[in-house]
Amino acid sequence: MNGVAASHPRQELFRFVVNGLVATAVHYAVLTFNLQVLGFGSAGLANLCAAVVGITSSFLGSRFYVFAQSAQQPWLPQLLKFSGLYGAIALLHGLVLWLWTDRLGLDYRAGFLLATGLQVSLSYLGNKFLVFKPS
Repeated sequence: MNGVAASHPRQELFRFVVNGLVATAVHYAVLTFNLQVLGFGSAGLANLCAAVVGITSSFLGSRFYVFAQSAQQPWLPQLLKFSGLYGAIALLHGLVLWLWTDRLGLDYRAGFLLATGLQVSLSYLGNKFLVFKPS
């Protein structure tokens, strides 16, 4: 392995957190722009469009910043794996919240935190060992 992120796991994890915060800020900024400047009539549609931009930001940050050692690999297979991973994680997040809240009758806020912790962990591991693994 070469590259700074590959040789320093703590730095890679730090970069993952920074990338996630930046992608979240991008998502929120685009959501706000869609609602306040473009005048979207639906917050759901505005959020869906913003999510695409935020997820794209996350992919680019992961490819070129977090797991920079993989930036020389073909981008399309990475993008397809990334999309599949995030789709599966989103479904799992929904399932955890449904089970926690709707089936078990527990507080949705705690369920959201649990599901989000699982989401972040699976995202990091999936990106590291599946999407952006060194060749």
